Amino acid sequence: MPSTPSKERVLTVAQVKKMLESLGEEKLDQLQRRSLDYASKFSRIDPKKAETLVENLMEQFELEKEEAVQLVNCMPESIEEVRVFLAGGRKIVETSKLQEILSLLDEYRKKE
Repeated sequence: MPSTPSKERVLTVAQVKKMLESLGEEKLDQLQRRSLDYASKFSRIDPKKAETLVENLMEQFELEKEEAVQLVNCMPESIEEVRVFLAGGRKIVETSKLQEILSLLDEYRKKE
């Protein structure tokens, strides 16, 4: 029996964590439990805030969704780190724009 094609979506680690938690841990298979464990350890931002931040990065800085998601997943703390995530992109990003991106990430960063 052919399986139905699944729709691929780019998600932040925080969104994956929320999705897996909503299923209930008792219903998760081994791979899903490992994924939930990973997401719990490495989620750096609240899922709702993550979604909003991705949208803001895309709108304000014309980033591709994949670039925005990677920035949200890793939440870089310096201009040099932000530059690494955008280095594979199609154009050179000005330092002032990198600073603005970093400032936006700082606004959403979890206060430890």
